Amino acid sequence: MLDIAFIRNNPEVVKEGARKKRMKVDIDELLSVDNDMRRLKTEVETLRADRNRISKDVSKSSGPERDDLIQQIKFIKNGLTEKEPKLKELEERFEQLMLFVPNPPLPEAPEGDSEEDNVLIRKVGQVPQFDFTPKDHLELAESLDMVDMPRAVKFAGARMYFLKNEGALLEFALFKFALDHLASKGFQPMIVPQLVRREAMVGTGFFPLGEEDTFFVSKDDLYLVGTAEVSLVSYHMDEILSESELPKRYCGYSTCFRREAGSYGRDTKGFYRLHQFNKVEQVVICENDPEVSMREHKLLLENAEEIMQALGLPYRVALACTGEIGQGQVLKHEIETWMPSRGKYSETHSCSSLHEFQSRRLRIRYRGADGKVKPCHTLNNTAVASPRIMIPILENFQNADGSVTIPEVLRPLMRGMERIEPKNSK
Repeated sequence: MLDIAFIRNNPEVVKEGARKKRMKVDIDELLSVDNDMRRLKTEVETLRADRNRISKDVSKSSGPERDDLIQQIKFIKNGLTEKEPKLKELEERFEQLMLFVPNPPLPEAPEGDSEEDNVLIRKVGQVPQFDFTPKDHLELAESLDMVDMPRAVKFAGARMYFLKNEGALLEFALFKFALDHLASKGFQPMIVPQLVRREAMVGTGFFPLGEEDTFFVSKDDLYLVGTAEVSLVSYHMDEILSESELPKRYCGYSTCFRREAGSYGRDTKGFYRLHQFNKVEQVVICENDPEVSMREHKLLLENAEEIMQALGLPYRVALACTGEIGQGQVLKHEIETWMPSRGKYSETHSCSSLHEFQSRRLRIRYRGADGKVKPCHTLNNTAVASPRIMIPILENFQNADGSVTIPEVLRPLMRGMERIEPKNSK
């Protein structure tokens, strides 16, 4: 959420930001409602003050003077009866409109409509050249007895799966490696709640725009998170931190749930787009300073790249265009990993800076050295998400005999195993 004072003083900046993000929002209506709300609020507060003052005078008066004061109170009460419901309606409309205002992107975010307009920053690693016909990740996973999707679909529905045998071990190894790496860099590991109240989803900016993509447990009025970011950022909701304890750096493990609304017919085969997956997410809460935010942004991106380089996966980093940036983000980098079966680099990580957007919604603040209380800045980035990351691992490290070589850094976490062998060859 933006500061309404900023919107009042910079309406054209906010409008231009919404245009760049390809988001429809009526800033003129918001400002009109804001103006009417403030005017009416002043009138209501004046009437309430008059009522309280006159009420005190009633107890001290008598006769005609007292009767006159009582009549004044009745007149004020009628005015409040008329104005208070209108003020409540305006306040509710104002809050609703504010939730749809996007954070203007930073100037360095390239303008564009889709991922085709993202700007390539760098490529790392060599795309493999096979002297045999390579298989896709699902063929490999099934021949290696690492996955069973038909049995999962039978009782759990589409886009569900079992990871088993070396598939389960590989996923646990990935997360252990990622958590160890981040912990060594000062990030606090956390296992987070996966069911949250609506306030956490609104506060982190996933509602109202992303509501259709979220699983809802109606009986308990709780939502299943699509990322640990929701819980990690909400961890400090309604708190005033001290500047000396910033930045807060967390890495959270969670199972994630997404309905994939609007993706019907897309990526239905394999691991790319599923209803349930697991992830280690990085989150930073820092002071309200764009330079500090940028340093933390680079750190988050660096962490993810170090994990990718340790795994030996070929990837590229792209600066996301304005049409690919979410409502709250001011800047986003994507890591796209080479997936042979798709014949292209595809997104596996996204690194986002949101400045005050989330902290204003969740009331996460800090007291500076000058004694002033300010909203924090928040950032997030994927460390590793599975089973999507298994697509490039299986496909890039496959061998002619159908086996898959395990990245060296994961072998100690998989009982020293160097390869996953096809089960039908044993």
